[in-house]
Amino acid sequence: MINRVKAIWNFYIEGFREMTWGRQLWWLILLKVVILFVLLRGFFFRPTLAGKSEEQRIEYIGEQLTKNQTNNLNQN
Repeated sequence: MINRVKAIWNFYIEGFREMTWGRQLWWLILLKVVILFVLLRGFFFRPTLAGKSEEQRIEYIGEQLTKNQTNNLNQN
């Protein structure tokens, strides 16, 4: 079992060492991840509770929970 794991590990390590285009593609993938999760999150997924007081947060969450509960009851 341990020899198999070592063989698989060595297979992937040697594969990454021998890459030519693969390294550039990995950098491209990392760049895309940064763009998706950092930049787009800031523009499209702003926190709805940011800048609200504790009472406003409690009220907003309560409204959302009761609204979702009534919508679920009406659908059933």
